[in-house]
Amino acid sequence: MPIFKNKRPSSIRMTPITAEDAVMSNAGGDMSRDLNGLLGIKDYDMMPEVNGNKIYSNLVSEPSTPDSSDSGNVVMEDGTVKVKQKLGLLSGTALIVGTMIGSGIFISPKGVIAGTGSVALSLIVWVACGMISLFGALAYAELGTLITKSGAEYAYLLEAGKSLPKTVAPVPAFLFSWVSVFVLKPSLFAVISLSFGIYVIEPFYPNCEAPDGLVKIVSVLCICMVAAVNCHSVALATRVQNFFTVAKLLAVLVIVVGGFYMMAKGHTEHIREGFDDTSRNPSTIALAFYDGLWAYDGWNNLNYATEELKNPYVNLPRAIMLGIPLVTVCYLLTNLSYLAVMSKETLLASNAVAATWGESVLGSAAVLIPIFVALSTFGAANGSCFTGGRLVYAAAREGHLPEVFSYIHIRKATPLPSLLLTTLIAILMMIPGDIFSLIDFFSFAAWLFYGGTMASVIVLRYSRPNAPRPYRVPTIIPIVVFIISVYLVVAPIIQEPRIEFLYASLFILSGLIFYIPFVGFNVNLRFLEPITTFLQCVLEVAPSKYEPPE
Repeated sequence: MPIFKNKRPSSIRMTPITAEDAVMSNAGGDMSRDLNGLLGIKDYDMMPEVNGNKIYSNLVSEPSTPDSSDSGNVVMEDGTVKVKQKLGLLSGTALIVGTMIGSGIFISPKGVIAGTGSVALSLIVWVACGMISLFGALAYAELGTLITKSGAEYAYLLEAGKSLPKTVAPVPAFLFSWVSVFVLKPSLFAVISLSFGIYVIEPFYPNCEAPDGLVKIVSVLCICMVAAVNCHSVALATRVQNFFTVAKLLAVLVIVVGGFYMMAKGHTEHIREGFDDTSRNPSTIALAFYDGLWAYDGWNNLNYATEELKNPYVNLPRAIMLGIPLVTVCYLLTNLSYLAVMSKETLLASNAVAATWGESVLGSAAVLIPIFVALSTFGAANGSCFTGGRLVYAAAREGHLPEVFSYIHIRKATPLPSLLLTTLIAILMMIPGDIFSLIDFFSFAAWLFYGGTMASVIVLRYSRPNAPRPYRVPTIIPIVVFIISVYLVVAPIIQEPRIEFLYASLFILSGLIFYIPFVGFNVNLRFLEPITTFLQCVLEVAPSKYEPPE
């Protein structure tokens, strides 16, 4: 809608600036007012300049076309901005593979070995984690082709929640967005960036531990660089993701080839230990699954960007079926290569398993391993930022976060405000704590909602039985993943209660403090309106809307 009420402007309406308004702000002009008028002056002769350019008062009679250089990124419809579908099958598969193969396979093997106690059971856990991830992703493929909105679990829980009484229908989706926006997504982004910092700094401190402060400075720089790429354009973020996915596959290939070379020379004594010292504690085995599944995390990331995927009805299931089996094979072969060189004790003593492997096998060329791993973690951080921003965007569009976070840049077609929020929280979360406590906290909270999403598959089959489902997963699959989710949440709490689990539960429930007034009673904070208008002008963003794929 136009900013001005009448053809002759006399006041500013504290309502969202539309895409036409924002585009016209870049048309040029010589007005001399500044942005201060947006922050409290109700009556104003003309709209002030925005970033040095004029916003026309009569938008109907003025052209409203994006710059020709960026017209492929933005679609102007009814005064809103809508991103085009930029992800194809290759880019979608790269997003899955690139976010799954991050730092987990280079750090988490020690967690899996510690939890299982034996070589054979650790390998079984790695394969089982791959199967669980594939089953979960296939269930998400059904949901993603039924509900083609971005946001993954958030969108599916929101739709399934409509079967509940109206007053509590949005509660599951709101609590998921609450935990994910402020804990899950930024903690994953932070953990991956910390891994990047560790592997970049480690070569400079070969005989001692790198300073923690320096590692975190490099990690923050990683977060900022990734955010800049994602804020610039979807196309650039996609190209970066594709490049770093190839780089990490090369890293895995080097490790696999080197490990099998050592096995061919007869170094199989550690692998032959089999089930020796196998743990029989359900709690520690569940924690081993946590570490393994954290290495597989990312299997659902393409569902966060469904609206930007070309032909999602076909490409979403295909990308899942291509990407996850590839990652499972890579992980199994990589762990065999580790165990061809390192004993369980050596592996557990290492803070950077891949680097320790490189010193034993590659000699002076071992410097390549930290480089490859740094490239891998940077690519995973890029994918994490990409999807995390889409979740914030989807939740804000439904009114579960401030409206400005649902806005899109008028030329770049990126959800700029939501990406900036995700980046800020990730930096704040990265500063305290250590990497493994973050992994445990993330896994516990995440599997609560993975289980809820599996239940949504069954609920939607009853609540929307006649809705078209281009892909339909066998019913047993979401049931199996739901049971596994319950086990992964409950078993560690019963066997070994930890304070982190209590913190996670309290944090999830604390979301109701914000849900009741702002969603349940629809309380409107008027002071946000001028702030929203100001941020629109500064960031050059405009409202967006969802349109189903053709």
